[in-house]
Amino acid sequence: MSITIADVAARAGVSKTTVSRVLNGKGELDLRTAERVRQVIAELGYVPSARAVGLARGRTRIVGMLVPSLTWPWMGEVLQGAVDVVETEGYGLLLFTCNRGEESMQQFASQVSAQSFDGLLVIEPEGTLAYIEQLHSRGLPVVLIDDRAKQPVFPSVATTNRAGGEAAARHLLELGRRRPLVITGVDWFGCTQERLDGFRDTYAAAGLELDPRLVFEGDFTHESGRRGVQQALEAGTKFDAIFAHNDLSAGGAIQAVRETGRNVPNDVSVVGFDDIPYAQHTEPPLTTVHQPMRQMGQTAARMLMDYFGGKPLPEAPQVLPTTLIVRSSTAPARPS
Repeated sequence: MSITIADVAARAGVSKTTVSRVLNGKGELDLRTAERVRQVIAELGYVPSARAVGLARGRTRIVGMLVPSLTWPWMGEVLQGAVDVVETEGYGLLLFTCNRGEESMQQFASQVSAQSFDGLLVIEPEGTLAYIEQLHSRGLPVVLIDDRAKQPVFPSVATTNRAGGEAAARHLLELGRRRPLVITGVDWFGCTQERLDGFRDTYAAAGLELDPRLVFEGDFTHESGRRGVQQALEAGTKFDAIFAHNDLSAGGAIQAVRETGRNVPNDVSVVGFDDIPYAQHTEPPLTTVHQPMRQMGQTAARMLMDYFGGKPLPEAPQVLPTTLIVRSSTAPARPS
């Protein structure tokens, strides 16, 4: 049978409260009493619950993390970045997903009520931002990762989505690509509009307005990339390049183009967004805009660790730069 705090108290001839004070360094204790309790702990091999000790100290040394799903292509990188920092600081990570919708959120809320973690990292599940803002206003330290241009009332870590769209456009313009097909992400994501605006404005600055018939709303899936290409072809709208708002849809677009007998990158050049590992294994390897997802997880977790150490949470969003990664899916346009 496992040794309990009651066993230690009985052997040492003290109360359980006294044993708890010795474990947590709280309150004034007689030195001889404290030493006797420590000796009994050693003799019995008592190992206190880390959670119980943390609660007694007012800290669980656990960070909560709420995410929509673990199936998002870049989710693993963000999680690993957060874990890199949290575990180094001696904290644990308690992960919540919204795979079961309202039921998942009810389970999460019960853990909030139980004060199961000291702070929260969030990749916002759809429709939960107002609730998360309430938690923050009640005193729970919260950091949002990938703020999707919503600029919440609590700290966040974001990336330069607009600048990424601009970089993709400049690259295609430098290659002589004048009629790009754009396959966007989900419309309600702020990052979708930022990427589209940066891309569109860069083409406009070069004297080329995007053909609205060549802007298709996707949903960040491989199939939506295929569908965008197929719809453009069925409409008879010509294009010589594709800017897809993530790498999965870019991969679907490459496949759809090649199925028509056209060559990527010579006939149609393709640029994605994210730079997930998949981007290196498309055929041909994908030119894409790199998002520092692991660094975003690290930066958000570091904010909480610094806060626990007494440093205020930053008021302004922390914005990390994107970088264009050029691979073989883009090439200069052939002379007409």
